[in-house]
Amino acid sequence: MAGPGTGTVTGGDGGGGPSYRVWALGGMPEVRAGDDLAELIAATRPGLADGDVLLVTSKIVSKAEGRIVEATDREAAIDAETVRVVARRGTLRIVENRQGLVMAAAGVDASNTPAGTVLLLPEDPDASARAIRDGLRDALGVRVGVVVTDTFGRPWRTGLTDVAIGAAGVRVLDDLRGGTDAYGNPLSATVVATADELASAGDLVKGKATGLPVAVVRGLAHVVAEDGAAADGARALVRGAADDMFRLGTSEAVREAVTQRRTVREFTDEPVDPGAVRRAVAAAVTAPAPHHTTPWRFVLLESAKARTRLLDAMRDAWIADLRRDGGTEESIARRVRRGEVLRRAPCLVVPCLVMDGSHTYGDERRDTAEREMFVVAAGAGIQNFLVALAGERLGSAWVSSTMFCREVVREALDLPESWDPLGAVAVGRPAAAPRDRPARDVEDFVTVR
Repeated sequence: MAGPGTGTVTGGDGGGGPSYRVWALGGMPEVRAGDDLAELIAATRPGLADGDVLLVTSKIVSKAEGRIVEATDREAAIDAETVRVVARRGTLRIVENRQGLVMAAAGVDASNTPAGTVLLLPEDPDASARAIRDGLRDALGVRVGVVVTDTFGRPWRTGLTDVAIGAAGVRVLDDLRGGTDAYGNPLSATVVATADELASAGDLVKGKATGLPVAVVRGLAHVVAEDGAAADGARALVRGAADDMFRLGTSEAVREAVTQRRTVREFTDEPVDPGAVRRAVAAAVTAPAPHHTTPWRFVLLESAKARTRLLDAMRDAWIADLRRDGGTEESIARRVRRGEVLRRAPCLVVPCLVMDGSHTYGDERRDTAEREMFVVAAGAGIQNFLVALAGERLGSAWVSSTMFCREVVREALDLPESWDPLGAVAVGRPAAAPRDRPARDVEDFVTVR
């Protein structure tokens, strides 16, 4: 294998098996806004053949498309290209940019560009790849695939590698699911990112500072789509949000779970994973508490029988209270229907306060404050629980009703006298996306002294 930019990389098993060649194209001039990249590449007399794959560094695509801006404020350029902040550490930001790519600084690059300027990624890298491919077909009469590449860092791996951000005429993914391996084992999750592997191969000869922005791969014609055949662009390589288990950094994930928590009143019939609820309880019991105590208990009503027994008893107690208040049967029925959110949930949790370890002072003021400390600690645990459920993509609704009939709840659930129910939490998969929360100005809730 030759060094970066010096010529050719040959891949194969050395024993007559499959092989390929990768080489960098020399003779590319400095690219300027408005240049036709296909014409510039054709002018180097690249000797392209049908089935070759051309690997083009995104920087020259950006230059040709005029994606160069004055860098008076690089952070502002990053802001303009950012759709969502994934993680932040100091001044470094990992973000999702407008092309859907998750990368450092939204792909805004100050290297290989004149001082005082930065390069933005192509607005539509797949369209850029199509234009180069079509231009080379017109100029040279060859059927090639084109991959536009950029340099990425990767989670859990040190070092950078090139990946595909745009593609045309290339089968970017090789889906092996449904097949078998050499031992006959079924392949159920194997989807190969072929375009990324091509991009990395090209980077071995292009290098980062050698002035060789274009490489060619030969010998892998099977990855080049026939004219008229379906071939996805590189956008197909971007993992969708629903399948992305690592969508956010740690602190950002916590903030999103807090801000995305909503009161959900309609649930699907999908069962709730008991493990997810227990993980949320594990988060709940990390809340602060007075005197090194553990004032939280969570009663998990995982069976329909237990939920029905509790809710029927609570409904009867509530109706009796409403009748004592002078409510009409119609108004009572209406209020009971509104309160049925707990019955519609596939899982129900009753958080309880225990005062074990509390102090008794014999002074009303201090004894009241002591109980308030424990109630606040229990509330912190419940909030942790709700936020952790949101992190598990579970909806929840905290309802205060058990606090109004504690004796009924203790009897229905066979709880100790010392356990004080603090409402109930309905848990399940939301039946619909929650409505947007009204905007709240933080300054309305802050007093500075």
